Amino acid sequence: MDNKNLGSMYTHAFKEYWDLPCFSDYEGEEFKYSDVAQSIETLKNAFKKAGLKKGDKVAILGRNSSKWGKIFLACVSYGVIAVPILPDFKPENVHHIIKHSESKFLFVAKALYNTLNKKEISDLQGCIAIEDFSILECKNDELKEIIKEGMLSMKGTKVKKENFHFIETPEDDLQVLSYTSGSSGFSKGVMIPVRSLYSNITYGQEHIPLASGDKIVSFLPMSHVFGLLFEFLYPITLGCHTTFLNKTPSPQVLIAAFQKIRPRLILSVPLIIEKIYKNKLLPTLQKPIMKVLLKIPGINTILYKKIRAKLIETFGGNFIEIVIGGAALNAEVEKFFKKINFPFTIGYGMTECGPLIGYAGWQEIRPLSAGKLVDRMEIRIDSEDPFKTVGEIQVKGTNVMLGYFKNEEANRNTFTDDGWMKTGDLGIIDEDNFIYIKGRSKNMLLGPSGQNIYPEELEARLSNMSYIMECVVVQRDHKLVALVYPDKDALKLEVILNEALPAIMEENKRLFNQQVPAFEQLTKIEIVSEEFEKTPKRNIKRYLYT
Repeated sequence: MDNKNLGSMYTHAFKEYWDLPCFSDYEGEEFKYSDVAQSIETLKNAFKKAGLKKGDKVAILGRNSSKWGKIFLACVSYGVIAVPILPDFKPENVHHIIKHSESKFLFVAKALYNTLNKKEISDLQGCIAIEDFSILECKNDELKEIIKEGMLSMKGTKVKKENFHFIETPEDDLQVLSYTSGSSGFSKGVMIPVRSLYSNITYGQEHIPLASGDKIVSFLPMSHVFGLLFEFLYPITLGCHTTFLNKTPSPQVLIAAFQKIRPRLILSVPLIIEKIYKNKLLPTLQKPIMKVLLKIPGINTILYKKIRAKLIETFGGNFIEIVIGGAALNAEVEKFFKKINFPFTIGYGMTECGPLIGYAGWQEIRPLSAGKLVDRMEIRIDSEDPFKTVGEIQVKGTNVMLGYFKNEEANRNTFTDDGWMKTGDLGIIDEDNFIYIKGRSKNMLLGPSGQNIYPEELEARLSNMSYIMECVVVQRDHKLVALVYPDKDALKLEVILNEALPAIMEENKRLFNQQVPAFEQLTKIEIVSEEFEKTPKRNIKRYLYT
């Protein structure tokens, strides 16, 4: 990595594109780079007045919006550490993250603030509303007035382009503390340094061609690094115009937004692409007459071209490619998209690498691969033959995190003695370093909008419920199902008949769903008649049931 700095990268971008559109809220207000700079300076002034120092932590809890973006950039510009929190987390998860991260201030959407237990976040110096930067709570009245004064003193003071700049922070300094989960039992705060963000952004500049004025739709949660980096941080450096979608990203809402904004680059998770394929294309492809026509040489070529054109227009008709990440794409969908030469690609990454490990453009990507090892990274497969024998994927390089915050046990388990990071994923590579993932030993599942779901967390919670001996949470058609082996001794002791079990499990499901965010809720509990098959260490052989 060269000696360029994240701060200087953003200082240059804002000065270069000062009068161009920078942010918009979908069907809302538009802001130029100069407008965003003004907000950044206002927030920095408030940070200074409040006594925040370099390295202090500021939590952000809210859905994607221009205000969210301004707050994050103010953190980068001032030198404080941003702690993005997924807005779908339950209050107890949020309380844990705020405490564990040692955050000093919380920027929070008003509706989410009202769900929090104020006693649980009493260590905070203050809470500020994302919507209008009003002060919701402060440690004392004096600090409240100081922050207000910091905000108000910038009114009427126009920031000049030549005076605007971001602080230049050393590359190994922590910049983002990203929590991969919200449960106190399993939560891990990933420490993402400046160098990881800079390296990921530089890779985008060198391999994903965007230009000033290009439009982006931000709909993946910015509290996760995939959306944060490639719908937000990277496009800004090239003078792009990002529109934040503040609605639930259903396929219908997304298609309307894509057709209105006509983005130049689209990021997605498999679920969205698969739903569009299933709802928009499959009904047409399964018509009897279409099945006949697609078997006729020449005619099928014409039809595939028409289907491709229609699909491209569905996504706005102006994109260079769709980058799919987070999980494997359905094999049937991938095969069909390849057949019609649709411009999509599949990448590989994880929060711990901020996020990129593998990527290749849509014309270069190899079938069934998850991209090629990205620049400034190394890869090895923990097997005797990395080209043929599946083993754990291990990486090292500029993108890799500093470690997990206040979690030495997790750090010891994640890094090898010779400094490689164990991804927990299984795969092979080819001679050109294209990566082929064969399984995910970490068992992570993907939520409907790209949220990380850890089944072990859900199983631990579910196992504490009535008459459940052991369980496995699986994903079917992108819905969570719990396979449950009942506690037969407890049932016998309390003289409960088998006929009563379905009603008991239905009640367990209801209680469980009250305790977790929407993307972690169960659609069904299935009762199994035999204990789950286990390893000699008594771990359930999960792969037999997923």
